[in-house]
Amino acid sequence: MKLYFSPGACSFVPHTLLETAGEPFEPVLVKLHKGENFSPEYKAINPRSQVPVLVDGDQVITQIVAIVGHLADRFPQCGFIPRDPLARTRMLETLAWMNNTVHPTFTHIFMPQKFADSDAAKAELKAFNTRLYRGHLAELDALVARAQAQGKPYLAGDNFGPLDAYALTLARWGGIAGIDPTAFAATWAFVQRIAALPPVARAIERERLQLNLFKPA
Repeated sequence: MKLYFSPGACSFVPHTLLETAGEPFEPVLVKLHKGENFSPEYKAINPRSQVPVLVDGDQVITQIVAIVGHLADRFPQCGFIPRDPLARTRMLETLAWMNNTVHPTFTHIFMPQKFADSDAAKAELKAFNTRLYRGHLAELDALVARAQAQGKPYLAGDNFGPLDAYALTLARWGGIAGIDPTAFAATWAFVQRIAALPPVARAIERERLQLNLFKPA
């Protein structure tokens, strides 16, 4: 298997799952800041120029939700997705929210040029979506606190999975957006615990990530 990833991007999620599975894979760094994702070579792999991309044999899989599902089926012993039908539904519900709501909100902060031309419009997008993102982090904090109150070691239950890695990623992005992640006590304590897991620590080391990127004004 081969994983195309970019440091700090949502590709961190499958990166940690592959490290957890323990099967050898080839990590391929894609430098988004240098536009490598728009090169003809990369577009031949993924015409949408996005990460992550998972290559498994002769199959090329894009989109994080699809990759997570594939890895869960590929490594059922890891329990990345709960087997209980309702627990599985709730896990997928939260993963979809992280991917289709929280993630795009951050994209409007981090890359407003994708959505507006004028400097004024970009500034307005950043300010508006920063307020939204703060609310999303508060909702994530409530999810983490509820899981802990229910005695769950991880967000989906007994096993480390995509929700945990995505929560860490979203908290890191808060710092980039100018939101102090330590203000969300349940999430911040949880993220630090997840970051210390050996498979996650290996992914963090490979991507050279810093957990808290917040810089006070």
